[in-house]
Amino acid sequence: MQQNRTELETLGEFGLIKHLTQYFVPKHPTTVRGVGDDAAIIAPEKRDHVVVTTDMLVEGVHFDLIYTPLKHLGYKSIVVNLSDVYAMNAIPTQLTVSLAVSNRFSLEALEELYSGIQKACDWYGVDLVGGDTTSSRSGLVLSITAIGMAAENRIVTRAGAREHDLLVVSGDLGSAYMGLQVLEREKEVFRANPQAQPDLAGFDYILERQLKPEARKDIIELLQRLDIKPTAMIDISDGLASEILHIADQSLVGCDLYEDKIPIDPGTIKAAMDFGLDPTTVALSGGEDYELLFTIRQSDYEKMKGNPSLTVIGHITLQESGCNLVTRSGTLIPLTAQGWNAFHNDSGG
Repeated sequence: MQQNRTELETLGEFGLIKHLTQYFVPKHPTTVRGVGDDAAIIAPEKRDHVVVTTDMLVEGVHFDLIYTPLKHLGYKSIVVNLSDVYAMNAIPTQLTVSLAVSNRFSLEALEELYSGIQKACDWYGVDLVGGDTTSSRSGLVLSITAIGMAAENRIVTRAGAREHDLLVVSGDLGSAYMGLQVLEREKEVFRANPQAQPDLAGFDYILERQLKPEARKDIIELLQRLDIKPTAMIDISDGLASEILHIADQSLVGCDLYEDKIPIDPGTIKAAMDFGLDPTTVALSGGEDYELLFTIRQSDYEKMKGNPSLTVIGHITLQESGCNLVTRSGTLIPLTAQGWNAFHNDSGG
């Protein structure tokens, strides 16, 4: 049975925006005016600082629609921005969504995209307050801007790590990258034989980590409950090694990272071995985990000790010591940033 297809030109730009955003209802008292005017109006609390971040996702560079459902893409596009807000120890409150779209997309396709966006907004309690649409001569482009709020004394940057601080990470690492490898493998099989059924059995966890990641709102709430304010923090979008080097560069410190402490899910280890990849390398350079990497004072360790969501993976050293991976055999290897680079990679998740 053929599905209905509504061409975008039948609505026009303003009609399209109105149609796609009609079910988004503001939730935050700081949202004075959302979609429907020339600009949104936001009124922060008096003691709040406003945190702003933006990301662009380009078809063929950041995502592949051969294996990425539009609903998942909409959800993920929001999550990757909210993750940056949480990495500042702030709470996301509003966002804008802009897209460039070619005529190969119907209204029904964009409704599917926006259903994922709305699901993410509802789950994380964020208001959609604006955006833009335009035409594209190639593929789909999404640009998301997220706005967050935090009291001045709660903001955490990358620049506060000090010698002897502990290096902590949430969750596990490398799963999203291995999910991408499975999807890319099955894409090649499909290209060779369009009748072949994808072999995705046993890969549920790593596929979800790639297609539907989550921002670690729960970790920010946990740290607040534990009365721990990180000294520096960043989200892991480009690989653990790259993010450690960002903190070290901004904080003017070094770091020792212990290989045997890096949390890697057993399913990720198995998938890496099946692909002939070293699990540690996958965790260091894979990217798209959207976990939080942060440093804490040693005096805060007792508050978080034994928590299954958090792992101490190293400690901060003096800048002249450099950033090193301490291998299982005790050898020090200088860390290098080999994660995803938008200007060198031809494709990515």
